[in-house]
Amino acid sequence: MASLADAIEAHLRRLLQSSPDGAIVIQRTEIAERFDCVPSQISYVLMTRFTPDRGYVVEGRRGGGGNIRVLRLGAEQRELAAFLHEIDAIDEERAWGLILRVAEAGLVSQREAAVMQAAMKRDVLRIDLPERDQLRARLLRAMMTAAFERKRGLLR
Repeated sequence: MASLADAIEAHLRRLLQSSPDGAIVIQRTEIAERFDCVPSQISYVLMTRFTPDRGYVVEGRRGGGGNIRVLRLGAEQRELAAFLHEIDAIDEERAWGLILRVAEAGLVSQREAAVMQAAMKRDVLRIDLPERDQLRARLLRAMMTAAFERKRGLLR
C-alpha cells in the first residue's frame, strides 16, 4: 500500500500533467483536507519530491490564502534550476557566464540577459563579501525563475 506522501505526490503530478502550462497553484490547507492530514505533510512532499534536481520549482506566495505555485521545468531549465538551487554564493564573473549560457540557449531574451547582467555588477551590489556573492546568488535565482515563468506564459 502506498504511503500518504506517495498519494499526495501522485495527486500533484496528475494536476501538473493536466495543466496546459506545466504549472499549478495550490493551497496547502485544501490539499491537506483532501488527504485528511496536516498542512505540514503537504510541505514535506513539496520540499522532498518537487525539487529543482527533479525538474520543479516550488514557490510560496504570502497573502491571497497562502498559495503555492509548482512549476515543471523543461530539461535545460531543470539542469539550470538544480545548479542555481545548489549555490549559496556566486561571483560576478560566474554569474555573467551563466547568464550568457542561458541567453545562448534561448531560455532568456538578450534584453533579459542584459538586465540580469546589470544587476549582477559589483558596483551595483555595494555590500561586503561574502554577503555580496550570497545576495547575487539569490537575485540570480529569482530572476531566472521569473524569466522561466514568463517564457512559459505564466507571468502577465
